[in-house]
Amino acid sequence: MITNVIADAVTEWPEDGLMHVFLKHTSAGLCINENADATVRDDFKLYFDRLAPEDLPGITHDMEGPDDMPAHIKSALTGVSVTIPIVKSKLDLGVWQGIYLCEFRNRARRREITISIID
Repeated sequence: MITNVIADAVTEWPEDGLMHVFLKHTSAGLCINENADATVRDDFKLYFDRLAPEDLPGITHDMEGPDDMPAHIKSALTGVSVTIPIVKSKLDLGVWQGIYLCEFRNRARRREITISIID
């Protein structure tokens, strides 16, 4: 979960507005989901690996290994951006919500994110 990393990257918060977070990659994703129970990540992995398993017969895009195309499929399912309201100078996430960077490659890579604040 990267909620605090994202929030700490912002130095000036408007009273009200929107935060748009954009991930500049095609083999990872962003989502907002349950933040209280770490097993959510395990269940995400189980579900996504069943939807887009490695070595799926017929997959041809495998330049970077057997997790290459499955990572792109998983990224398409989650998306690469989230938008969150800002209310009273803080993110207006629900009690149980957090921002996840979903890494779909077997070996995590350095990921770049752009944060835009609209007030």
